[in-house]
Amino acid sequence: MISTKGRYALRVVVDLAQHQKEDGYIPLKDIAARQEISEKYLEIVLKSLVKKKLLKGLRGKGGGYRLTREPKDYTVGEILCLTEGTLAPVACLTEDAEDCPRSEKCSTLRMWSRFNSLINDFFYSITIADLMEE
Repeated sequence: MISTKGRYALRVVVDLAQHQKEDGYIPLKDIAARQEISEKYLEIVLKSLVKKKLLKGLRGKGGGYRLTREPKDYTVGEILCLTEGTLAPVACLTEDAEDCPRSEKCSTLRMWSRFNSLINDFFYSITIADLMEE
């Protein structure tokens, strides 16, 4: 299940893409008002996106947030993995999973692996530019 943080991160990146100004920054309060998200919670979401360099933040007068790339260069999968940690449907398929002693005889592993591929293929094939068009 995708958390609130993941869903809000997507909404914020789409909002910034829709309202980006030439070399300008969009204030946190404007994004929060449009998206109906508390400024306090939104600040947490934005900080994680800035930390991973998906956004650039500027403090002070004229400050706010802006994208670091074009909307077509962000994927939904990238943003969700950043906020969620993983999109893997089961623990044994996460990147840092320990080798499972049952993997050789696990009758469900192939199904979970296929499902994991579907999830990743789906989310990594959608860009922020795609979401802007919808």
